[in-house]
Amino acid sequence: MRLILASTSPYRRELLGRLRLPFDVVRPQVDETPAPGETPSSLALRLACAKAEAVARAHPAAWVIGSDQVADLDGTPLGKSGDRDTAIGQLLAMSARTVVFRTAVSVRRGDVAFDSVDCTRVRFRRLSREEVERYVDAEQPFDCAGSFKSEGYGIALFDAIETHDPTALIGLPMIATARMLRTAGFALP
Repeated sequence: MRLILASTSPYRRELLGRLRLPFDVVRPQVDETPAPGETPSSLALRLACAKAEAVARAHPAAWVIGSDQVADLDGTPLGKSGDRDTAIGQLLAMSARTVVFRTAVSVRRGDVAFDSVDCTRVRFRRLSREEVERYVDAEQPFDCAGSFKSEGYGIALFDAIETHDPTALIGLPMIATARMLRTAGFALP
């Protein structure tokens, strides 16, 4: 069976590689603009499904994995910062607060689809502007929801992480992904 990751994220590629299944990578062409009033959870799931569907249409015989992550700060979605000033602003807004990261995954082929949303709570410690600037300059996390890399230097920003799946915070909830792939017929332990 052919497997495609509908993402060019190096983080998702590395995570999926842990399953030791051969897979291809295809960039999904999806508008990621939030709909008016859309909740962070709904946005993450809609985008994960849209990415999987977009690639699955072009590759109908393959199983396709789409994923998306949205940081939820009191119901306000925070995506990728894209630049230094926005990253600093996001991290300062999350200082001394708990932020929920909604990471959705969709596995589909044709009309068969499996979807899941993981919720990871991250409690940020009180951060000074100097600490945030030092972190952003060192790691440049502009391509990450919430402007940090928990698998890297960003772990120093937290007081605690509450999760059922530590890989979800990196960008692809592997426990749910492995379960869905086993259901689809892939041989995994």
